[in-house]
Amino acid sequence: MPSPPPPGTGPGPVLVASDLDRTLIYSAAALALDMADALAPRLLCVEVYEHKPLSYLTETAAGLLEHLAREAVFVPSTTRTRAQYGRIRLPGPPAPYAVCANGGHLLVDGESDPGWQRRVRRTLDEGCAPLASVREHLLRSADPEWLLKERVAEDLFAYLVVDRALLPDAWVKDLADWADGRGWTVSLQGRKIYAVPKPLTKSAAVAEVARRTGASRVLTAGDSLLDADLLRAGDQGWRPGHGELADTGWTAPHVTALAERGVAAGEAILRSLVRAVAA
Repeated sequence: MPSPPPPGTGPGPVLVASDLDRTLIYSAAALALDMADALAPRLLCVEVYEHKPLSYLTETAAGLLEHLAREAVFVPSTTRTRAQYGRIRLPGPPAPYAVCANGGHLLVDGESDPGWQRRVRRTLDEGCAPLASVREHLLRSADPEWLLKERVAEDLFAYLVVDRALLPDAWVKDLADWADGRGWTVSLQGRKIYAVPKPLTKSAAVAEVARRTGASRVLTAGDSLLDADLLRAGDQGWRPGHGELADTGWTAPHVTALAERGVAAGEAILRSLVRAVAA
C-alpha cells in the first residue's frame, strides 16, 4: 500500500481521480462515432460482459492512460459495484486504490477497506432515510411500461433501468424532489436512474486516498451529477461535452468544460490529465 512521503522529503504525488463510464470508457451506444467510417479511431475493448464486448476506449486513450497511471496515483472512481468494476481491464499497472459504489467501498490493492466500510455505514445510518423506504417508493411510483429492471447496489443505494423513450419527462424531477428531503439524491445516466444517499460521495473516499498518499494535488474528471462533488473537491478538473453536467450547464472556476463528446472526450480528458500531471 502506498505511504505518504516522510516529512521534509518534498511534495507528495499527484492524485488523479476519474469517473469511468462515459468519462474514460464507453459502451458502443455511447461512443458517438459521428465521423466518416474511414476516419473512426481504433478502439480497445476493456470490458466483457456475458461473453460480449461492452466497454471501449480509443487506442490513443489507452496509451495515455497507461502513461498517466505510471506518473500519478490513478484512482478509478465509479458508481459501479465492486463486481461490475472487477470486469474492467484498464491499461497500465493495477490501480493501488479504487473507489466503488459511489464512495461506499474504498479498494486498497483490490480489497475493500473494512474501516472505511464501517465509517460509511455509520454516516448513512445517522443522516439518511433507510434504503428500504427509498426502494419501496421507487417501485411504487415507477410504471411497469417503462421500468425494465430494479437493482440494489452493495446494500447502499438503488437504481432503475428504464426505457428512456417512454420515461415521462417530469418523473425524474418529481423523484429528486421527494428524495431531497430524505437525504438522498437522484441522477439520470443513460438508461439508469440512481437514488443515492447524499453523504455517499466519491469525493469523501478520494479525500481519504489523498490523506493516505500525501498527495500534493488532486486532479478529477467526470460527466454526471454524481461526479459534481468530486469535481468541486479537486484542484483542477475536466468534464466532457456530453452527460448530465453538460446538459445542465454545470461548471466551476477550476473545471474545464470540454467540447468533445463520446469516446473522443475520453481521449481529450486523458490528454489534459497527462499535461496537468507533468506541469
